[in-house]
Amino acid sequence: MTHPIRHAALGLFALILVVVSALMLERERMGVEMTPLAVGTTPVTLYQMPGADGPAVVVAHGFAGSRQIMLGYSLRLAQAGYRVLAFDYEGQGRNPTPMRGDVTKIEGTTVYLMAETRAVVAAARALPGVEGVALLGHSMATDIIIRAAEEEAAAGTPITAVIAISSFSEAITPSAPPRLLLISGAWEGMLRDFARKAVAQVDPAAQEGDLAVAGDVERRAVVAPHVGHVGVLYSPTAITAARDWLDRAFGRTSTGAIDAMGVWIGTLLTGLVLLFHPMVALLKKGPGPREVPLKRFLLAVFVPASVTPLALLAFHTNPLPVTAISALTAHLALYGVLQIALLHGVGLRDRLHWAAAGALVLWGIGVFGFAIDRYFTNFWPSPERALLIAVLALGTLPFMLGDALVTEAGRGALWRRVLARFAVLASLGATVALGDDDRMFVIMALPVLLAFWLVHGLLARWVARRAGAPAAGLGAGLSLAWVLGVILPLLAV
Repeated sequence: MTHPIRHAALGLFALILVVVSALMLERERMGVEMTPLAVGTTPVTLYQMPGADGPAVVVAHGFAGSRQIMLGYSLRLAQAGYRVLAFDYEGQGRNPTPMRGDVTKIEGTTVYLMAETRAVVAAARALPGVEGVALLGHSMATDIIIRAAEEEAAAGTPITAVIAISSFSEAITPSAPPRLLLISGAWEGMLRDFARKAVAQVDPAAQEGDLAVAGDVERRAVVAPHVGHVGVLYSPTAITAARDWLDRAFGRTSTGAIDAMGVWIGTLLTGLVLLFHPMVALLKKGPGPREVPLKRFLLAVFVPASVTPLALLAFHTNPLPVTAISALTAHLALYGVLQIALLHGVGLRDRLHWAAAGALVLWGIGVFGFAIDRYFTNFWPSPERALLIAVLALGTLPFMLGDALVTEAGRGALWRRVLARFAVLASLGATVALGDDDRMFVIMALPVLLAFWLVHGLLARWVARRAGAPAAGLGAGLSLAWVLGVILPLLAV
């Protein structure tokens, strides 16, 4: 099969994946009214069916999440007749207020997030005809909603039911919350054990799936099969259990099968990645790969990885109102500059293929980003994050240019590419180990980088092989600044 035919076949296959999965995901949203609200500076979305008069459910996301990442629950509960209010916590999603307080102390950040949660609960109670409010949260939010429920009960406005997904809250006691469902993914070993112990507080003989009852206290632990910390947010088993728990608490009955929304999200994103490959083949071919001698490659990998953390020991200036961003930018900038210098700029003087760089940015941020934002999690910045993206670009541009050069425009041996990326992660880890408390938050960039290399890194590799390292480095550098700028939580200094 010739290259044009192979590219056309791949493009058609990818397009079918995109169209079918997008139609299935849009079907999940059909009929649900999504109304943007604001509670103070907290952005909220109200999900409900037309004319819905059911109870309210406040939905809270985990650390570095957003309202969108909880769509699996928000849409299905709205379709069951509930009025769902999902919101972005401080410093996350499109919330313009940085996260305040010490995140390591209950009396620090937790207090602010509890107050924010209770403000949304008050907004839920103010909806016309609402009789009762439930709380549902994931990961970090489980501790917040359980503590907020305690405060609501103390104030004489008890929460009807609590659903804690991937929970680790130490605020759970044998008597509170009085009606608690704990959901864990089968691959969340420690959190699954925690859920079992929380149920054992009520009935030591209760097994997973059993309803433990002691007086007015009801508790159950449910396990979603074949999923982990993120997959549990889209598991039909988990979502059905949450809906049934609410129905039990409010005396309602809901029916209807729940589809595997996560499968369609994965299919859509896979299709969008594959669809980019035949598009790159349409670009004018640029310079071939520039071979990097082994000795120079090893220097360009190990010197920046070891020198950068040591050099940044003296870096304590932070002109921004949030922590970690300056340290991360400085790290990436110095790492990239050192790498480019040690490579003697091999390939950097090649003619820049502007169209290829633009295509990478347009697809990685515009098309792929639109799908992420609509179906998975927030990908568009609030105005307050625009400056942070610009600052991050000062580091991500040299960093990704160096990455494109050291991997020989994506054509370097697999072991070289793996070693180069491992060195980056080790270097960031060393910066955290050697730095002050603020730099602890640099560690948050590690999973973001891994996800970026998995998706955008593949797109950049295709561009590099077709149009050269400068185009790939420029496009990937701008894309990385955007990704870090919209996903990393903002933490007040």
